Amino acid sequence: MLAGTPIGDVGDAPPRLSAELARADVIAAEDTRRLRRLTQALGVHPGGRVLSYFEGNESARTPELADALAGGARVLLVTDAGMPSVSDPGYRLVAAAVERGIRVTAVPGPSAVLTALALSGLPVDRFCFEGFPPRKAGERLARLRENAEERRTLVYFEAPHRLDDTLAAMAEAFGTDRRAAVCRELTKTYEEVKRGPLGELAAWAAQGVRGEITIVVEGASDTGGAELDDEELVGRVRVREDAGERRKEAIAAVAAEAGLPKRRVFDAVVAAKNAARGGA
Repeated sequence: MLAGTPIGDVGDAPPRLSAELARADVIAAEDTRRLRRLTQALGVHPGGRVLSYFEGNESARTPELADALAGGARVLLVTDAGMPSVSDPGYRLVAAAVERGIRVTAVPGPSAVLTALALSGLPVDRFCFEGFPPRKAGERLARLRENAEERRTLVYFEAPHRLDDTLAAMAEAFGTDRRAAVCRELTKTYEEVKRGPLGELAAWAAQGVRGEITIVVEGASDTGGAELDDEELVGRVRVREDAGERRKEAIAAVAAEAGLPKRRVFDAVVAAKNAARGGA
């Protein structure tokens, strides 16, 4: 059984988590020390064996856990935060259990991916999760360029000490005006969601950012700039203004969507304004 654990506030622990921790025959934990702190906070005493199960020993320990499952043991897998298998250990054990015909289920819990999406202010009807970008600069930029035409909203994890480099690479690959949100320390005391164009976010991150980071990036526009005339550009700006955006931000967002320079959209808005005055 996979069990989601709090990504910050221990009060977000799913109700079933305490019961499963108490009844499991084996608990496979990404970090046994963090598990101990969690069980103490929940007032739970694990009744079964506790084993470490992390990136360094995942391959070697999976057969042992699969054998325990095949023998009828109740095995519970927890990671440091969020759902196992999502950029955390878990996939190998699930695959091994499925191969043996063993039932796998989950205790749903908090997810940094979904929490960040909900708070980002970006479209959430379609999205894809890209995990951690490559650490090496060249590989990171190449991967991001592969994602540049993705129309779904993109979600990434990143370490705080690499955030400025990653946002700068995103601005290069996606364009400085592409909208994004950097979600920091979700559900914790110092939770912060910083929204804006990638160019501005990269400059902000260069000052230094701490904490657990999730990045949400707007997908590529599904309409090429060549297909939009001035009237359509102005109409899109008006829709955003009516929704509460300032004109400057609305123009920048429409330009990014259409793959056009901001000046092109700005000139269209000014021309429409002057035409309206002349016709009054």
